[in-house]
Amino acid sequence: MQHNERLFCWVSKQRSPPGEAHHALRQSYLAQSHIPPIIGFFVFIFSCRASAPSQPIRSGSVKDDLILYRFVGRSKEGVVYIPIKAAATDLSLPVHEIDTFRGWTPPVLPEGPINLIVAVSFGLFVPPRILHGAKYGGLNVHPSLLPDFRGPAPLHHTLLAGRTRTGVTLQTLDLKDFDHGVILQQTPSPGFEIPRPESCTVPELLNLVAPKGAEILVDGIRKGLFVPPVHDAGWRSPEEQEPLIHAAKIKPEDRHIDWANWTWLDISRRIRVLGPLWSRALVINDATANPSSFQYRRVIFTEMEEVEPMKGSEAYAVVPGLPFVDGAHPIESRQGKGVYVFTQDGKLLRINQMKVEGEQNADALRAALKARMVGDRTFSTNGSDYTPFYNPLQ
Repeated sequence: MQHNERLFCWVSKQRSPPGEAHHALRQSYLAQSHIPPIIGFFVFIFSCRASAPSQPIRSGSVKDDLILYRFVGRSKEGVVYIPIKAAATDLSLPVHEIDTFRGWTPPVLPEGPINLIVAVSFGLFVPPRILHGAKYGGLNVHPSLLPDFRGPAPLHHTLLAGRTRTGVTLQTLDLKDFDHGVILQQTPSPGFEIPRPESCTVPELLNLVAPKGAEILVDGIRKGLFVPPVHDAGWRSPEEQEPLIHAAKIKPEDRHIDWANWTWLDISRRIRVLGPLWSRALVINDATANPSSFQYRRVIFTEMEEVEPMKGSEAYAVVPGLPFVDGAHPIESRQGKGVYVFTQDGKLLRINQMKVEGEQNADALRAALKARMVGDRTFSTNGSDYTPFYNPLQ
């Protein structure tokens, strides 16, 4: 039996990691290697590093290659550097721009239909009509040990959960839901270790799982794991005590500090994984009014750190999220005072830099004074003066 071999790529313009992905794709494209005959595939690529094989998977007889990419985000204007698009151009592959599946079908080529679809972190659901058009359906590489961390943000949630191990999974593309296909191959139990899990960032974790994802994809294709009847290779048992976590899309609210419930570990972990966090602070809206009028303004904390409690400051630990200044009213920015706040678990944080809604990032005390967040009442505790904000952060 003969099989025509074709490679198609759909490339997103967003979050494509730079660097060696271009080189890896080029090497896999140019190298000659014997593989199973069912290698015609249609590739959707969101993270091109994860889909660039570390070993060649191409026999050299692939024809009519095609690169497609879609526009994403609020604007379709401007030029965004896409490593895999650059690789395609370098390899003289046609590049096509497309932003939706609606009204689109894979091109019909003289050699026949597409055999297999491979989707890697693409972010769009591949419609059943397209999957049915491929003889062997579709494959997906997911950077977690499915069924744990199903969803669009597995790397973020793996780190947020404090996991010390993770893995990659090769699964079929389900006709109805994301990440509910048959597990064809998976990192063996209990997964591989995450280096320095207490400080690992999302880019660092991506650099770890991407080549492993490429390897499991190449290996699965070479072994023909997608050829029916497919076998479930998942090893997680229903009796596992650790609950499954859904890796939901990261939203702005995930960066909104819950002062009543989050510990310093929760806060610092989210800063490391998600970036600067935010809250709402009560400020005087009109100082000339009688009584004064207030409103809440959003505050982004761009730099904060844990510090040792100061003498008498422990009194503020009973109200997590209530900022205070180490000094008596009236406070002046040139006095060298700081802005502090306690967490739910009694850790004292010093806010060094913050950005108030409508303002530039600035020294925290200067920003707080300018926005009129600091109250006008000073409280003395154990011989130390502290002036709190008008209200706890919301």
